[in-house]
Amino acid sequence: MYMDYNKIRALLEKYWEAATSLEEEEQLREFFVTHQQPLPDDLREAAPLFRYFQLEIDQELPAEPAARVVPITKKASPWQHWMKYAAVLLIMAGIGYSIQQQREKQHQLIVADFGEDTYQDPEVAYKETQKALQLLARNLNKGTEQIEKLSYFNEATDKIKD
Repeated sequence: MYMDYNKIRALLEKYWEAATSLEEEEQLREFFVTHQQPLPDDLREAAPLFRYFQLEIDQELPAEPAARVVPITKKASPWQHWMKYAAVLLIMAGIGYSIQQQREKQHQLIVADFGEDTYQDPEVAYKETQKALQLLARNLNKGTEQIEKLSYFNEATDKIKD
């Protein structure tokens, strides 16, 4: 019986790695279904799986239902279902309208944030550019401060390691 367990363990290893043949899987299923003595712990957890497989094999499939006779109906003309076409057209119009509204809203937000285009007046364009660059520099300096703190931390950890 000890050799059988080793053989089954080897087959189970192959099974979990998806390397078994159909014959080897059949051997595993047969072993777990017919084995009546208590199993070792490592084999006990696989037993319900293979017993379930055997129950599924033994279960009879229900007979196929008789084919239903479908009566032949008269083909409907495309215009008979005009409500479907109208609904699709209405949905497409609604999507187009919402896309247009979204674009218009984005344009208004851009104009509200940055003002109208000032390229015709160089003086105003220069001032707007300066404001934008100052805002950018301020935000970049915030990131630089954090990096400086990180470099102090790295230096301290290097001193501790040495």
